[in-house]
Amino acid sequence: MTEVAQTIGENSDPSLLFEAGVADRPNEMYRALRQQCPVARSTSDELPSVYLFDYESVSWALHHPEVFSSAAEALSLGQDQPLIPVQIDPPLHTKYRRLLSPAFTPKAIGELEPVVRSLVNGLLDEFADAGACDFHLQFATPLPSTIFLRLMGMPPDDLPMFLRWRDDTVRPAVEPGDFEGAAAIRAAASKAISAYFQEVIDAARGKHADGLISELVNAEFEGRPLNIDELLGICHLMLLGGLDTVTATLDCMVVYLSRHPERRHQLTQNPALLPAAIEELLRHETPVMVVPRVVKEGITLGGVELQQGDPVLLVIGAANGDETVFEDPDAVNYSRESNRHVAFGGGNHKCLGAHLARLELRVALEEFHRRIPDYRIPDGAEISFSPGIRQPEHLPLIWD
Repeated sequence: MTEVAQTIGENSDPSLLFEAGVADRPNEMYRALRQQCPVARSTSDELPSVYLFDYESVSWALHHPEVFSSAAEALSLGQDQPLIPVQIDPPLHTKYRRLLSPAFTPKAIGELEPVVRSLVNGLLDEFADAGACDFHLQFATPLPSTIFLRLMGMPPDDLPMFLRWRDDTVRPAVEPGDFEGAAAIRAAASKAISAYFQEVIDAARGKHADGLISELVNAEFEGRPLNIDELLGICHLMLLGGLDTVTATLDCMVVYLSRHPERRHQLTQNPALLPAAIEELLRHETPVMVVPRVVKEGITLGGVELQQGDPVLLVIGAANGDETVFEDPDAVNYSRESNRHVAFGGGNHKCLGAHLARLELRVALEEFHRRIPDYRIPDGAEISFSPGIRQPEHLPLIWD
């Protein structure tokens, strides 16, 4: 048993999940907390008060938004409007989702595959012959970011600014425990994001250009145009989702495949395994560790009494390792049947961009392995993941 698992005592606080180093290898901490306290209340005054670790509780919460709401009070990023549709509950959520869904259907996303494949190979051309790269900076970051900009109809020259706002929002540069400092950085980033998109939206009115922003500005919703708060809420969410989660997922998967060459060789020798492998690595490596909710109706869950207004974290990474649902959950099994992981969430709020994410992941790993089948992390390189959304600042790779 590692030091991380040994820190779990009979009355340990579940907020230990965010201690330094836990995100590097979280599954042992997940297992200890899940088995000891599948539903737990934290003693921390600064962090959410309730944590759900087991699959049954997490899945139930995901499918009952009338009890576990994802409304804006569940998580503040400093913005003045809810992130749409993720911070809107049914039935209004369903209407927003219906408006946005056409851009993210399997058919619409499938038409992007040639574009994604061309972009992937363009990135690989920059370093494939060099024998080394920083996978995070040179591949995992620019790939989904560039696709996001194309989808939204936004200028690529603004990407460095978007990435700075992303990092200020998701992983602000403060000392551990400096919650006030983190909130101030997030609020400043949110203000800048809103000001930027306000200008973009104003410029798009009455014009029909390529990209989702132009479509939304000129769309009809419930017999009227979307108002500025609705448009800003959608754009803000798209920016965070488009620039962060696929990057983190690629990083997590490639770290695992670097450390387990026998699993990588299975994919290079049989690329047809890749779709199933992606689902299994999403389960095993779960990049988005937690999703926030707030209790709307008092309920007793797992023997713990939850009160209206309690902030809750659904620890989907822990749910994805639940041994009562997944046989031998600590093993990576590309042949796993009925892989009901919740890496993309579930219920009404299941990730709108899941089809796009799967396309990006599949094409990225297909082409990377076709051109660079044998890679490794250099000896002595330390890979450290951020908590919450597991992502390293650097991921050096070398190959012959």
